[in-house]
Amino acid sequence: MSSFHVKFPAPNSFLNPITTLTSTRLYANPSQTVVPAQEPKEITVDRVEPRVEKRDGYYVLKEKFREGINPQEKVKIGGEPMKLFMENGIEDLAKIPFEELDKSKDTKDDVDVRLKWLGLFHRRKHQYGRFMMRLKLPNGVTNSAQTRYLASVIKQYGEQGCADITTRQNWQIRGVTLPDVPAILKGLEEVGLTSIQSGMDNVRNAVGNPLAGIDPHEIVDTRPYLDLLSQFITANSRGNPEFTNLPRKWNVCVIGSHDLYEHPHINDLAYMPATKNGRFGFNLLVGGFFSAKRCAEAIPLDAWVPEEDVVPVCGAILEAFRDLGSRGNRQKTRMMWLIDELGVEGFRSEVVKRMPQQPLERASSEDLIDPKWERRDYFGVHPQKQEGLSFVGLHIPVGRVQANDMDQLARLADEYGSGELRLTVEQNIIIPNIQNSKIKALLDEPLLKEKFLPEPPILMKGLVACTGNQFCGQAIIETKARALKVTEEVERLVSVTHPVRMHWTGCPNTCGQVQVADIGFMGCMTRDENGKVVEGADVFLGGRIGSDSHLGDVYKKGVPCKDLVPLVVDILVDKFGAVRREIEEGEE
Repeated sequence: MSSFHVKFPAPNSFLNPITTLTSTRLYANPSQTVVPAQEPKEITVDRVEPRVEKRDGYYVLKEKFREGINPQEKVKIGGEPMKLFMENGIEDLAKIPFEELDKSKDTKDDVDVRLKWLGLFHRRKHQYGRFMMRLKLPNGVTNSAQTRYLASVIKQYGEQGCADITTRQNWQIRGVTLPDVPAILKGLEEVGLTSIQSGMDNVRNAVGNPLAGIDPHEIVDTRPYLDLLSQFITANSRGNPEFTNLPRKWNVCVIGSHDLYEHPHINDLAYMPATKNGRFGFNLLVGGFFSAKRCAEAIPLDAWVPEEDVVPVCGAILEAFRDLGSRGNRQKTRMMWLIDELGVEGFRSEVVKRMPQQPLERASSEDLIDPKWERRDYFGVHPQKQEGLSFVGLHIPVGRVQANDMDQLARLADEYGSGELRLTVEQNIIIPNIQNSKIKALLDEPLLKEKFLPEPPILMKGLVACTGNQFCGQAIIETKARALKVTEEVERLVSVTHPVRMHWTGCPNTCGQVQVADIGFMGCMTRDENGKVVEGADVFLGGRIGSDSHLGDVYKKGVPCKDLVPLVVDILVDKFGAVRREIEEGEE
């Protein structure tokens, strides 16, 4: 599709001085559609006045709403971030010696804040002058040419360069220096990739079923919907100022299978497959998010859209959030806070006003998700819906890959498959479209025997870790290497019969999504038995994914990292049916 554009009408300007709207209390089960009403909320006409206006092609916060705004909003007012891309500001910025950039507040804000709109995150604390670059990768689908290009970028940075698979099904590359950025952006475009609008107050990578189009049991192929959504949100990677000045980041997913690989309950908008009067479409969940101060599960909007309205309703919801969301306390600016304030019906009515001349139907009772479905393991070899083809799921330890790894993965995709690779939200990779006659040769490849195992140890299967303080300035503790080491030690001490999902996050921003894990570890500083300040973790238990999804709770706070192995062993034995192994005398 060469171009895609949907124009939305301006919100209705005529309202009664006080509009009475119904508030509802909802529950997080993704298949639930019946919505019990509660007390109505009264919302004044002033509250639903849009807080932003368009000037010279970009949205800016109106003067009357600027009191008490957070520092990030002030940076946006001080200079439109998208001009760095849409008006080639990055070309000039990249020519300035890096030591000069810190001497001006404007250029320092460019480096530390505005460049995030281009997917560039400066690692000032641990890698001064170097950036992490986050890509857009709808549905986690990539190809060998793209993978080789990313490998070529990080290879030039030596030990500073590497790549990570993220919990939003995309790539992040590390070690990037600012003078190289214009050339990298051009190279991304040439292979069909973009980093635009992948960070800060934008829509993050659109997540879908990693088995889309190849799964014999899928409900719907999510790839076309996510391609359209991404094209719409980024204006075909040219930059779309309609949605670049949101109050905070915003996540979207389309569900394609009963497995709910996409984790709908933690997205701001999740499309749940449902039919209505013989038509295929989606019920909508809204508001799911994690933050340092609050985590909330997505709730039903009591809305169903036919498949042709997937993009328009996304635009309407984004406009409502953009226009009305709070821009004060940064910890209270995600979309769920707006839903809380307006009530679900109040928020829904604002979405309806922004739909392009069409109604928003009430939710359908014809959910297509089987709530009793047992989530499948995608590791190893599995038959596709296409006769004679299979896919192979590979374990990528905590999502970290080097340039040579990427080149090898690209080679395997070309030699054994169709040149395609799929990324998952658990930081792993699937190679699809492999002829069954080639499976044995693929499994005999050294990379699959030594590093990226098709059948990893059972506790490694569900292991997820954020970047940690090796690169991220916000992380309190090191995560990736520690997650691997702790898991290896625990596996030596206990035997388990089924996977236990363990997630690590370096700080309360919870990029590692500890609240959805069976066992989660959130980095903190604590004191050991001698009163010494050491790296530690708050331990979470009980997160669930799937149709009965819910968030976990804190089990024990401030555990020194050196004490985590015996604690995890006890948890696995007491709560997950693990059996302690007998350790031979003298065994390390």
